[in-house]
Amino acid sequence: MQYHLPIIKPMLARTGELSDLERDDFIWEPKLDGTRALVYKHAGKVRILNRRKRWIEFRYPELATLPERVLPESCILDGEIVVFDRSGKPDFRSLQERDHQEEPVRIELLSRLKPATLVVFDILVLNGEDLFEKPLLERKRLLQENVVEGEGLKICYYTREGKRLWEVALRMGLEGIMGKRDGSAYQPGIRSSDWVKLKAVKTMDCVILGYTPGEGKRSEHFGALALGAYGGGELKFMGKVGTGFDEHILRELTRLLKARETTSSPVKSIPPYEVRWVRPELVCEVKYLEITPDLKLRAPSFRRLRFDKAPEECELPL
Repeated sequence: MQYHLPIIKPMLARTGELSDLERDDFIWEPKLDGTRALVYKHAGKVRILNRRKRWIEFRYPELATLPERVLPESCILDGEIVVFDRSGKPDFRSLQERDHQEEPVRIELLSRLKPATLVVFDILVLNGEDLFEKPLLERKRLLQENVVEGEGLKICYYTREGKRLWEVALRMGLEGIMGKRDGSAYQPGIRSSDWVKLKAVKTMDCVILGYTPGEGKRSEHFGALALGAYGGGELKFMGKVGTGFDEHILRELTRLLKARETTSSPVKSIPPYEVRWVRPELVCEVKYLEITPDLKLRAPSFRRLRFDKAPEECELPL
């Protein structure tokens, strides 16, 4: 009889405030530039599920073949897939290159040149026992007792000293930190106030709606990406982003955009400049200074594509 793995949606965090650092019922973790992943170990095999409910272990052969001794006989873990640079900081551009690779030879090469690390921070099932309702600190204890760190696998550090971790994150140029209520249950698919995220820079995941034609050095590619996000059940146009692209991402994005061109606009608000619309299937992360009253991103800069996130998850900040 074939065993069917349960499809679990990861628990999500709300945006927090600096005042949350004062809370005495929270623990704090570094926020890593990675791909959220649920890791399933069963019958001697490791499978990895991303937020879009896609099995992606084929992209990370170095993780799919973790030594038998590092994981329990049967478990489901929550964590992030991260590619670290030589200084030990997350390298999201290298991760992005890994995250959408389909060619087997290229996958194998990148697994050696830019190996990924699985950083786990929660355990949801252990040897058939459901742990969702157990308090967070109890789950953390079980994680420490049953998962062995080693090459390719790390257990995420946590502390009660949120202020100090926040200062370290700022000094190191990390994305931010995560706060979690110490007695909280795991709520699959819920964006809960039991988990909060504090970001060192403002970032937002946006739907790519189209692009403006490129000029000069960009004539073979595109000028800027038209961006949007969901609000009130419909896509809202949020302006465009034209900075933050390297040559590799320009080539790759041009290919992806051309394959999705359409003659119809996915939004009601039409900008006063030419946009070549695409099907709203791609997601990118941008950093910005603020969102203006008319819902436009001020001084946005492209950070990365997000193949692990569905367009419907890109919502206007609350």
